[in-house]
This record gives sequence, structure tokens and C-alpha cells, in this order.
Amino acid sequence: MPNREIIQIHIGQAGVQIANACWELYCLEHGIQIDGTLYEHCNQSDESYSPFFSISGVGKAVPRVVMVDLEPTVIDEIRTGHYRHLFHPDQLLTGKEDAANNFARGKYNIGREMIDLALDKTRLVADDCNSLQGFIVFRAFGGGTGSGFTTLFLENLYSDYRKISVLEFAVYPRPKNISNNS
Repeated sequence: MPNREIIQIHIGQAGVQIANACWELYCLEHGIQIDGTLYEHCNQSDESYSPFFSISGVGKAVPRVVMVDLEPTVIDEIRTGHYRHLFHPDQLLTGKEDAANNFARGKYNIGREMIDLALDKTRLVADDCNSLQGFIVFRAFGGGTGSGFTTLFLENLYSDYRKISVLEFAVYPRPKNISNNS
């Protein structure tokens, strides 16, 4: 049976911050160093990493991931952080202006400028898969990118990949007016 690949998509501040923890854990679980090389003691014939990682021509593990934020700050932390050599730079997508916690700005205004790029990069990762099983999407329901842009992105993703499963993990915002005395 062929390996089944999974593509993770991290959108907005919350989604990208979750990516930091997820990919650190995946690397630890699968014996992958922070630059994508496999630890020598790991059995390289064991392809348990293959749903989440592809192997490049130079033998490095590359995450099957696309990260998108309409504002660059959080993804810039990944570009300069501990795992900066793990991710391919083309999979880290940023805009120049955030959606200001506004669904409409994320879906109809600023998000429209970024949607084609995000879908193209997702298609490139999907094209590298032999047997794509599905997508896992991480985002927040609050915020303009997590709510508005993700809605726009998923509408397009569903039309391109109708028969592929999509699993979503979403962070819900805490209402501001809840009292601690309830």
C-alpha cells in the first residue's frame, strides 16, 4: 500500500504559532534534526515520517506544509528562529498588511491579494505527493486572517480538491466580557 501524505496548512497568527510546536514535535518523533537531516541512529528505511515530510534530492526532510499570514511578523519569527532551515522559504507566505481582526478585510480585501499565491504553493506541495490523503488546517476563528482569509482559502481548496479530506483545528477567542466571578 502506498504511503498516504498529509499537507498541513497554518493560517494567521494562531495557526503559525501552533506550527512551531507541531513541527518541533514531529521532528522529535521522527528523528529529524532542526535542519531537516535525519539522525544517524534512525532507521532510514522506516518511512513513518513520509505522511508529513518529503525527502529532498540532498536527503533532507522537508515538511509538507504551507504557512500563510497577511502580516509578516509571526512568520518572520520562523524565518529567523530555531527551525529556520527546516522549512522551504517558498512555503512561508506573508503579505504586507494585516486584516486588523476584521473578517471582511481578510476575505474580501487584503486576502484577495494573497489567495492565488497561497493556492499555487499548496498545489505545488500537493503535486509532490503520490497519494494525498488530506489537509490539516490550523487557524483561529478570531482575527481577520484566521477567520476571513481561511474562509476564502477553504472555499477555493474545496473546489480544487473535492474528494480530499480536510481536518480543521481552530482556536476560539475568549469573550472579553466574561467575569471570573461566575
